[in-house]
Amino acid sequence: MNDFKDAAFGAGHDHIFLGAGHEKNERKTWAVIALCSAMMLVEIVGGSMFGSLALVADGLHMSTHAGAMLIAALAYTYARKHATDSRFVFGTGKLGDLAGFTSAIVLAMIAVLIGYEAMSRFLSPVPIHFGEAIPIAVVGLLVNLASVWLLSGGDHGHSHGHGHEHGHDDHAHENEVRKIFAPSGVFAVSIFEDGVPPVFRITPATEGSRLDASAVSVTTVRPDGTQQVFALADRGGYLESKQDIPEPHAFKAIVRMPDGKHEVEFEEHEHGHDAHEAATRDHNIRSAYIHVMADAAVSVLAIIGLVLARAFGWLWMDPLAGVIGALVIANWSYGLMRDTGAILLDMNSDRRMAENVRHAIEDRGDKVVDLHVWRVGPGHMSAVVSVATGEPQRDSRFYHAVLERFKGLSHVTVEVRPSQAAA
Repeated sequence: MNDFKDAAFGAGHDHIFLGAGHEKNERKTWAVIALCSAMMLVEIVGGSMFGSLALVADGLHMSTHAGAMLIAALAYTYARKHATDSRFVFGTGKLGDLAGFTSAIVLAMIAVLIGYEAMSRFLSPVPIHFGEAIPIAVVGLLVNLASVWLLSGGDHGHSHGHGHEHGHDDHAHENEVRKIFAPSGVFAVSIFEDGVPPVFRITPATEGSRLDASAVSVTTVRPDGTQQVFALADRGGYLESKQDIPEPHAFKAIVRMPDGKHEVEFEEHEHGHDAHEAATRDHNIRSAYIHVMADAAVSVLAIIGLVLARAFGWLWMDPLAGVIGALVIANWSYGLMRDTGAILLDMNSDRRMAENVRHAIEDRGDKVVDLHVWRVGPGHMSAVVSVATGEPQRDSRFYHAVLERFKGLSHVTVEVRPSQAAA
């Protein structure tokens, strides 16, 4: 039986795990629905008044488009309104992923229908009214491009921590690698900050090269003359500094090794937000975006097919464009289904986060017995950690303080028990 000593996150914490761009994305989605609904009414009414069956058909198609958007919009609204509902044990952050998965299924069905219709037209060609079909396809493309514009341009769900603020952006300097050519081998020195505050990493660049962490240190010398010494820990395959590197990252780094000192320069550069795209991505806005992109792609292919069919009499171009469109949509649908399904099944979407959590605890001499890290919302990860320690004064609060440094780790539960040696 486990000796359960302490498990807590802190009194009074909430479970709101919505993305930072939640309300903004909600407004965008409703705006697209309004645009599609207005276009739908114009096409159906206009088609009925002027006797254009093609216009009525496109209006009905636009209604399915608006319906698909409605899934995303309702998910945003419901998640926001029920964000503090205690019935949702880990909040409503995953509702967007559920909506995204549902949209992926709808997209797959649309791909099958388009593919079926295209194959039917290959086998039994139908007369095409080019005078109506081409202008309608162009108008449909313009509406889709307007929808793409409404849904793009800004945050797609990157979010902040929960319970405490972080002033550091999520970025990496892994492309800024400095090489050290030492008698014992070649080593790569870099600043690593993928989901954690920045640290130095020293990695052997030649086979057989190894370093003793206790015999290596890094000293930064900044332009104003201030210096800071960083001790290193062995991570199994590379050395990593135990201390975080304060910003800005413009300094001379002196790497002390058993065979002497080596100097490398680092310069501050613009930071990107690519490191945790999988953990921070808002799949609900992504699903809405894919819907309008799929529709736009089909419109482009339809226009090309219709123009070529009209110009050269290649009636097979129209159904061929439909087959290509169906394959493109099916591919997008699969990607969305795979990513959202993984989140709904609590797959660990950020393995590096789990690795860094383990290192942060085990570097202090304790043992991580069990560790689970999973996503509870865009940019929000949850962790359950079981720690065996020989230090009786260390309780869950100690480990919460250790893990507080991790951006995006929004909910932590810690079990502390004495190690075998201490028992």
